[in-house]
Amino acid sequence: MTYILAYDIGTTGVKTCLFGVEDTIELLESTSRSYPLYVFEDGGAEQDGDDWWKGMCESTEELFSRTEIKPEEVAGISFCSQMQGLVLVDKDGVPVHRPMSYMDCRAKEEIKKGIAYGPQIAGANIFKLIPSLIITGAVTCSVKDPVWKYKWVEAHEPENFARAYKWLDVKDYLICRCTGEFTMTEDSAFATLIYDTRPGKEGWSDKMNKMFNIKPELLPQIIKSTDKVGGLTEKAAAELGLAVGTPVFGGGGDSSLIGVGAGQVNVGDTHIYSGTSGWVITVTDKQMVDVNTMMAAATGAQSGRYNYFAEMETAGKCLEWVKDHLALDEIGVYLEKQGVTYDYEHRYSSLYSYMTDVVKDVEPGSGGVIFTPWLHGNRCPFEDPDASGMFFGLGIETGKTEMIHAVLEGVFYHLRWMLECQEKKLKTSNPIRFVGGGALSPVSCQMLADITGRTIETVASPQNVGSVGAAACVAVGLGIIPSIDSVKKFIPATETYEPDMAKHEQYNKYFAVFKKLHNANKKIYKELA
Repeated sequence: MTYILAYDIGTTGVKTCLFGVEDTIELLESTSRSYPLYVFEDGGAEQDGDDWWKGMCESTEELFSRTEIKPEEVAGISFCSQMQGLVLVDKDGVPVHRPMSYMDCRAKEEIKKGIAYGPQIAGANIFKLIPSLIITGAVTCSVKDPVWKYKWVEAHEPENFARAYKWLDVKDYLICRCTGEFTMTEDSAFATLIYDTRPGKEGWSDKMNKMFNIKPELLPQIIKSTDKVGGLTEKAAAELGLAVGTPVFGGGGDSSLIGVGAGQVNVGDTHIYSGTSGWVITVTDKQMVDVNTMMAAATGAQSGRYNYFAEMETAGKCLEWVKDHLALDEIGVYLEKQGVTYDYEHRYSSLYSYMTDVVKDVEPGSGGVIFTPWLHGNRCPFEDPDASGMFFGLGIETGKTEMIHAVLEGVFYHLRWMLECQEKKLKTSNPIRFVGGGALSPVSCQMLADITGRTIETVASPQNVGSVGAAACVAVGLGIIPSIDSVKKFIPATETYEPDMAKHEQYNKYFAVFKKLHNANKKIYKELA
């Protein structure tokens, strides 16, 4: 058996996973550490590179204290991480500005000056949109795209910007901290939207750099997800408690590797993810873009394959909000006032499973209550940083259980909306694999099946599939698995949920109302912001 260590760098914490690869990719042990997200009133969202690194060091130490496997037995290390962050570093690999999260949306003036002016289609200047689509297969017309974060630092912190040596994404910064090498994987390079995706021309685009006035010398070497970057330096190995020289591989972003970890690697395979954010991805062998719904086929971890990608900003984050503000009250009890704390601790693995179990008997439609899951704006199928969450249809008999149920439904309505937008461009799969923390609950899995009308499959440890994908990259890089195309046989489905079509019909009318709520309130969202 070959041992592989994978770090999943999320928005709220790091999950450190040890895998054994033989006939399957088997999770042997895992630990985690949380860290803060710094959110500002002007739309800023940042994290601290030292917080990421401290979380890695502490969780690695704990992991090896709980297993008989020795650090020197690890054959390779890789990463799965949040994407579209901006980490500008100096020549020593130290950030010149605290890393900006993919959620950062403060560059409103920069996007107006850069692309959102003159004759426009879908919010982008037509004379910049057309070459962008030709060269990159997408267009940087979201305020949260990395180009505008780059331009924001350039405009607001010129002294820090002047010290920048390379532009990295989250995992690429951590790989640099491990190896001293400045690289970026193909999927992260694509996510900058200045990467030329045309066959035979793959790489940083001179035309895109000139269009947005990007300094080409700040762009790092591009590598594949399965490439070995280098070995752990003495300093990194000492801090992580691992062996000097342990090979470090490229890995990938979460939207690239979660599909790999779900076993959805063949053309036409669709998976749905619900973690902090949420998305629908279908694998295709063609580039495609839909500027009206903010969807594009993104370069993934496989050469010649693309992930047709639709994202919502807050999915599981909505459930976290429910936990903090509906399920728990000011004195710390859960949903009832007698005996719940004792009962919960003995019967449930988490408060989330308790919540979903309590609401499982609520009828479809939650008594006429609809929740909009736009707690940090929204990106797809409409771009609106001002959109916000709301409960629509509250009545005098509405209780916590209906509201919690409505939150689950609202997340899945939005996922269905994105799925149906994808279906207009390409054939999505049935069954669909459902992964992320949301897939841990059988109630959630069945609700997703009922709302979408699709068969839903889950895999072992669905909350860790990003790390599984990172481990697969190492296994391919080491030659243990022939290619990423071969990964699916290592990751079988464990549970299947068939849709209740009677409930699906009930959900259809609520779904129709859900889709109207943004347009009906768009002007009010802007006024409120």
